[in-house]
Amino acid sequence: MAEYSQSLHGHREINMTLITIFTSPKPFTDPHIRTIQLNALRSWVELGSDVKVLMLGDEEGMSEVAADLGIDHIKEIECNKLGTPLISSLFSQARENSNSELLAYVNADIILLPDFVETAKEMISKAEKFLLLGQRWDLEIKNELDFKGSWQEKLTGQISKQGRLHPPSGSDYFIYPRNVFLDIPDFLIGRAGWDNWFIYRAVTQPWLAVDATKSITVIHQDHDYSHLPDSKPHYFQPETQDNIKLAGGRKNMYFLYDVEYEIKGGQISKIKKTLFHFIRAIERLIHPDGVEPSGLRWELTLMLSRFRKKYLSR
Repeated sequence: MAEYSQSLHGHREINMTLITIFTSPKPFTDPHIRTIQLNALRSWVELGSDVKVLMLGDEEGMSEVAADLGIDHIKEIECNKLGTPLISSLFSQARENSNSELLAYVNADIILLPDFVETAKEMISKAEKFLLLGQRWDLEIKNELDFKGSWQEKLTGQISKQGRLHPPSGSDYFIYPRNVFLDIPDFLIGRAGWDNWFIYRAVTQPWLAVDATKSITVIHQDHDYSHLPDSKPHYFQPETQDNIKLAGGRKNMYFLYDVEYEIKGGQISKIKKTLFHFIRAIERLIHPDGVEPSGLRWELTLMLSRFRKKYLSR
């Protein structure tokens, strides 16, 4: 591990990585899923000695990949009765098996570039409790990448030509100091809702919730949902309703556009409010408390949401 000299409290820490990136991959059995997960994990390893990479879970192929890439692997993760890993267990194991000042959950299909670490370093001196997240770039990648030479420049060139900036719904990564998210409900990984609760939690604590889209470029490699039951996207899975219930209902489903700050060029600033944000605030105010989308308040919320998405920009 690398020595990192500046901690959140200003004293020197020895033999301490800056950030532990952890994830819970899918099985490495489907050829395409295997390819994109290997691309992602290798890009994390390429970030250097400031980073520790940790895989959590016992899906097929994980042990072999961890050994090949020289990364840490923790098999023992709590699951529900259907075998779906619990978010609470993943985050707890990452904290217990690292000594990094920062932790980062990242989806296992996300390629990271050096600006991930650079922006994380910039945040350390700016707040003791924070959540850093942002939009991703969607890109079709079918083959294993060659991590030699100017591979990062080639990828950013592909993004500029073929990449698509994903809408600000949820997040594919969370960077946070180890003194937050100490008490997490038993959300289920790979289902919708839990990432929205993380944003809600940070905004309402309040910690410093920061949109890093303009500072961090993360690349999501396109894939289908054949690994899920009936090949349905995660937000259509029955277990998503369990996540929403654990989050306290749909009123706690926050999105990236509910974050009030952004980081650009190393500087944090408050996001300028627009009519978009005003309408969104009304949505949050009138949103029903329950899980099921029904009733007059839900209809009003849905009407405002459709108007905001069609006619307004952030």
